[in-house]
Amino acid sequence: MSRVVSIVLLGVSAVFFALHFLHLTADFPNHSPWVDWSKYTDEGWYGDAAIRHYLSGHWYWQGDFNPAVALPVWPAIELMVFWFTGVSVTAARALTLCVFGFTLVTLYLLIQRHTRPRRNDSGQPLAAAIAVFFLCTSPLLYVFERMAILEPLLIALTALGLLTASMMRPIHRRGWRLRGVGWTLLLMVLLPGMVLTKTTGVCLIPAIFYMVWARAGYRLRPALRLALPPAMGGLLLWCAYFFLFVRPHYLADYQYLFSANAYTGIALEPVATVILNTITDGAWMGTLIYVTFFAVIALTFFWRPRLLSNPLFPSLLLWIGGYFSFLAYHNNLQPRYYLVVAVPITVVVAMGIDSFRQQHDRTMTAVAGVIAAVLVLAIAVPDAVQQIGYVRHATYQFEAAAQGIKRIVLADKTHSPLILSISGSDLSLMTGLPSIDDDFGTDDMDVRVRQYRPGWYASWNDVEDDKADALTPTYQLQRVAAFPAYDDPDRNLLILYRLDPAGGTQHKPLYRARRRIPKPLLTKMGQQPSDNQLQH
Repeated sequence: MSRVVSIVLLGVSAVFFALHFLHLTADFPNHSPWVDWSKYTDEGWYGDAAIRHYLSGHWYWQGDFNPAVALPVWPAIELMVFWFTGVSVTAARALTLCVFGFTLVTLYLLIQRHTRPRRNDSGQPLAAAIAVFFLCTSPLLYVFERMAILEPLLIALTALGLLTASMMRPIHRRGWRLRGVGWTLLLMVLLPGMVLTKTTGVCLIPAIFYMVWARAGYRLRPALRLALPPAMGGLLLWCAYFFLFVRPHYLADYQYLFSANAYTGIALEPVATVILNTITDGAWMGTLIYVTFFAVIALTFFWRPRLLSNPLFPSLLLWIGGYFSFLAYHNNLQPRYYLVVAVPITVVVAMGIDSFRQQHDRTMTAVAGVIAAVLVLAIAVPDAVQQIGYVRHATYQFEAAAQGIKRIVLADKTHSPLILSISGSDLSLMTGLPSIDDDFGTDDMDVRVRQYRPGWYASWNDVEDDKADALTPTYQLQRVAAFPAYDDPDRNLLILYRLDPAGGTQHKPLYRARRRIPKPLLTKMGQQPSDNQLQH
């Protein structure tokens, strides 16, 4: 019976996972519980290096926002896809969903490895199937795992890190072969890979090393023999990247990524308030499953501590606690950040439900099974209904706005196609038009405007005073079109302005689109070769 239930759960999960691939160009759902700024910016920002390299041959644009300096892993993967598909929001989101699929498989293997049935257990374990079922029906994961942002890849690498740590063994020579090297090398690459995917990955590393400690039998010396090679090797790889690549050439951009986020922090509000808000906002993943998580923790510590003997369970708690610590410290409680804790919380709930189902004598097995089934359905069915609602009522306002802007820009041969906008990178991902940011960058906006000479400005709802001050000495703003998009009252109308040179003087655009560039001609932006060398 357990085998049949597992197959059914995985079959339904496969159907809901497939639903994620429908309407890949659709907007972030309007009127959802999650008000998150990333729907305007982050998909483009963190893939900007890949987008720009494909469009212009330059991944780095001096003075503008260049997050790939500190976070190079995701844009590097995106660029490999773009070489086959071209710059495309569909390709970027499909890639993210492939990462999500990899996460599901990895977690399934990880949970299966750590939930083998014991002598007194009733039936085969279902924790892995329940976890995959919850993850595939979750509306929070549906909306954010479909976005080309950093969190899905960070989750996938962390899950793979836990699986790798659980498979490690000491390196020794047996005959002519070295044993245990492969898992050590993989973990050595994964550790800096997590940090270079998203710097907050450092908060998740303790969870992986707890698994290494468990793999060593909770003994210090064997644990050190297992942990030190990947830890030292991973640190050396990160140091090589930072000191040989970042520090000599891009240190200002690396530091800017952190200073740009300095407007938030735990010190801005009472600590108790920050901690309370951080914990309560976890209900974004679903009230019932979130409450069940705390019930599982309470029952584990005060009634049935058997789950604590499973090394995966404490590792998941360290994953959750480590990232909650970052959320409280950063105090910028955006829903997308909770994606990183929603996944391990879901696994903990699945393990708790299955443990409750199994830990009863034969007379209580049926009752426990019914209670577990009711709880699983009570969590999953409302989530599945909400997710199906998003699938059935997909909207395309932002996509339509981007394509409308593209038509206007390409039809005007007198102005540079370069767009200035806070959402410029997202527009580039959707349309292939080049862009620079009107808010973030190591140089002030007026400096970048004079340097890159954009032909268009796209703003949300109005032109802010500081943006107008930066533009008006060089340009006259002519409103060309307005496109309704999204439900946020502060950002629900995308307005396109044509930037006419002040005084009627035509500015020669610095940007030139190119697809293939010989390596000898590749330079930093702002150091282009002469016009007769450019490949059009």
